[in-house]
Amino acid sequence: MALIPRWQYMSDSSKAIVKNVAGTAFVLLIGLMLLRAFFGWIVLAVIIWAGWKVLNRK
Repeated sequence: MALIPRWQYMSDSSKAIVKNVAGTAFVLLIGLMLLRAFFGWIVLAVIIWAGWKVLNRK
């Protein structure tokens, strides 16, 4: 059974749109997983940077 039941009846441009959206969704999912994995380090870096800016004021 096909993942999309009407795939065989779709036009080539419709298939291209579906593939493009699926690829974009996959890339976004990978990006969100990476962001989640590094979120703690990003927050720590921002805190250190803000502290550095505060301490180096004249």
